Parts: sequence; structure tokens; C-alpha cells
Amino acid sequence: MAQSAAAPDPSAAARKALDLFLGQKYADLRQMFTPEMAANPNLAEDKLKGLGDQIASMGDGKIGDAALHPVGANRIVVIPVAFPKGTIAFQFTVNSGGQVAGFFMARTAAPPAVPWERPAYSKPDSFRERDVTIGDDQWKLPGTLTVPVGNGPFPAIVLVHGSGPNDRDETLGPNKVFKDLAEGLASRGIVVLRYEKRTRQYQVKMAALQNMTVMDETVDDAVRAAAVLRAQPEVDAKHIFLLGHSLGGNLAPRIAEEDGKLAGLVILAGNMTPIEDAIVEQSQYLGATASDLKLLHAQAAKVKALEAGDEDGPPVSVGPVTVPPSYWLDLKAYDVSAAAKKLTIPMLILQGERDYQVTMKDFALWKSAVGSRKNVTLRSYPALNHLFIAGEGKILPEEYSKPGHLAPEVIDDIAKFLGK
Repeated sequence: MAQSAAAPDPSAAARKALDLFLGQKYADLRQMFTPEMAANPNLAEDKLKGLGDQIASMGDGKIGDAALHPVGANRIVVIPVAFPKGTIAFQFTVNSGGQVAGFFMARTAAPPAVPWERPAYSKPDSFRERDVTIGDDQWKLPGTLTVPVGNGPFPAIVLVHGSGPNDRDETLGPNKVFKDLAEGLASRGIVVLRYEKRTRQYQVKMAALQNMTVMDETVDDAVRAAAVLRAQPEVDAKHIFLLGHSLGGNLAPRIAEEDGKLAGLVILAGNMTPIEDAIVEQSQYLGATASDLKLLHAQAAKVKALEAGDEDGPPVSVGPVTVPPSYWLDLKAYDVSAAAKKLTIPMLILQGERDYQVTMKDFALWKSAVGSRKNVTLRSYPALNHLFIAGEGKILPEEYSKPGHLAPEVIDDIAKFLGK
């Protein structure tokens, strides 16, 4: 009697797909795609070549060991490749027939070519820094505590990153928003805690995590960071605040509800617009073609159509963001306006008027939700962008590659709020 054929090895299939991509054999790679993948215009041969050319510019890569995780009937295989200019985690979703049903990449940025320089408002003689650890389990994170010189007790604040695998300084090109904040606020008598984001510290492990949510990525660690602050001898445990930037600002009310003991929130460019809609709007602003916008609208509609029970499906993309359905569903279930209205703690909500990623429309939504409360302060700054760095004219992404610092008036406004 003939033996049945062995099921394809998903790790071997993923490695073959990776070798074809790195070897620039895009037509052969597309032969491995499912029909749905092959029909995606973003994965046409010319698009794959564009991606491959970008990867080739990073130099020769060292391929690491594959990590395999089941997702429903499929298998997610994550293979890290270390290049001289940064590490990329290649993630392939492989179905039971050995076909590639999903493909995306998560990149760890290389160090900026322009070194960070201390802003004028940082007074290094007025503070000290020490290493701390957030948590003690498989997800423990390294962090930095910036403490004013003196006995205290001092008010303190936790910094929560925006979307993407951010480091503790929230580095973007030559700019370090959270390092600016930490040194600027510590120079004003405030303890600051910043830490590596879980998706940066455990990039491959998180990419392969089944049914990942925003709780896993951001909320849990922010709550644990606040607990670390409460244990520090220099900290006034009754005056611990949380600052969220971008997606971190969106999630700040949710984190406050989870924590239950925060003294207040600082929200920097917190989005109220759903991420899938914000991506479409950003692309329109940047002049995307009609065909690209049509695809983005279709992708956003797919996110909005997700329902409970879809968690085990393959990752869902909207533009550059590719995350599991569980992540999108977690965001959909969270009503930031309702969460903010439930809180009674003080809030400081700040917005750059030149920000095209989180816009004045979002600022107006915050004002509508909580602006009438006496303990809520809202302020916008005409010259500032999404990083709260000053500039002029219409902003384009290239502005983020120019060295700058978080505006001193933002440091002043936050310090005054925390000192009330």
C-alpha cells in the first residue's frame, strides 16, 4: 500500500521563500504564494523588487534561527536577518499545503548617522540616571530612571511610546523625543521612567505571538512601569503621572483605568481617529495615487469588517501596518472618548498644529470629549510637528531626519502641570 505524502515542513517553506526573496528571484517567490497573495498588487513582482532593492542596500545579512508558531490551520514562521544597518524579522504565514499565505517584515532601525546632542534645557548636573527593570517574567524590560539631585520626594512620570518597535528614547532618525523629555523634566525636579518597548526588546518573539493585543504590546508594561516608580525611594507615590505619545496618548485613559492610582495624564498627539482611517488620511496628505488609495480603503474596510471569532486568521495589513486580527479587534473594542470621560484625574492634552499623522481634528475630538472639565487643559502649538519639534511650512516625512529637540515650551507646560 502506498504511503501518504508527508505534510510540507512550514519552516523549510518559509526559509525557501526567504532565500528566493533575498536572492531576488521574485517570480519564483510568487509561485509559492496563495492565489489571494498573488492577487495583491502590493506583492506584484515590481513591488517585491522595490522591497528587495531596499533590503539589498542594507548589506549582507546573517540569517538566524526560525521560530514557528501555530495560528489556526496555518503556521507563522519568523526568521530574523541581521544586516550591518539593522535587523529585519521576516514573517511568513505558511498554510497546510506549504503555500505562503502572508508575508511582512519588521525592521529595527540602525543607529542614526547624526549623534544626539543635549538640548539647552537639560541641566546634567541637576539629575542622575540609573538602570531599572520593568517586570520579572519572560517579558521583563530594561529601562532608565532619571532622578533629580536631592532627597525628594519628587513627582514622577512614566513615558509611553507611540506605535512601532520604539526604544526607550523614542528615537526617530537623529531625534530622541523621550530622552529630551526625561532630561528636561528631571532638570525641573521630576523623576522620569522610560523603557524599551516590548515589540523592540522581543521583536521576533512578539511577531510570532498568537492573538497579540494592545494589552500585550503596550498597556501591561505601562502599568508595570508605574508600579516600579512607586517602589523608588525618591518618588512621591501619590504624584505619579503617565505621558503617552501618539498611540501611547490614545491608550493613556485605558492605562489609567487599568492602573487605578495615577495622579494624572499628559497626552501628546494622542489619536482619536482609528489607526486604519488615519493611515488612509496620511496617504492622501502625502499624495498617494488613486490606485493606492483604493487599495488602502479596501484594507481599512477589511479591518472594520473583522468580528469576534476572527482572531486566528492571518495578519491583516493597512498600508505599512501589518498585525494579527486580534490586535485590530482589541483596538476596535476600545472607545478612547468614553474611557477619557470616565476618568476624574487631571489631564494635559497637547497637540502640534503642523502634525499630519495626528491632526487638529483629533485635538478637536479630545476637546469635545473632556474639554469642558475644569481639571483638563488643552493646548496646541502652531509651529510643532508630530515629534513636538518646531518647523515651518508644509511638513513632509523628510523633516524627521533633521536634528531637533522637543520644544522648550512643551517641557515648561508639562513641568507646570505636574507641579500643580
